[in-house]
Amino acid sequence: MNHQRRDTLKAGGGLGVLGLLAAAGMIKPEMANAAWNQTAFEAKNMDAAFAAFSAGKPAESADVVITAPDIAENGAVVPVGVVSKLPKTEQIVIMIEKNPNMVAATFNLPEGTVADVQTRVKMGQTSDVYAMVKADGKFYMAKKEVKVTLGGCGG
Repeated sequence: MNHQRRDTLKAGGGLGVLGLLAAAGMIKPEMANAAWNQTAFEAKNMDAAFAAFSAGKPAESADVVITAPDIAENGAVVPVGVVSKLPKTEQIVIMIEKNPNMVAATFNLPEGTVADVQTRVKMGQTSDVYAMVKADGKFYMAKKEVKVTLGGCGG
């Protein structure tokens, strides 16, 4: 386990590094909101969520691979990973179709970064999990159904 994050937070005296930078006026709330895609977060269907990022539904690609369990016993903590084998991957977005807010995570990747992300998401019910990848200015996607036996979004 990487203890560097924990040590950094301890050194921040409870505020954390970002809290200290904000308190010092070095970062402003507007900087955090610049990466916020409110249209995508508030989308009511997958087509609207895709449109908030791209010009329409992305093409399906075998070069975008989702790793997630076929059956999640607890929807509150579902491990999801996405690997993009596409060159010049710039962004990876994980979306859960039947969640109240479909966009679960967005990762902006600097040039030269290995396009392999892992996270845990909440799922309220059985749903398709989508991975959308922006690579070289174009959008691609993959999807996988995850069955949830115990809902994680208040269920």
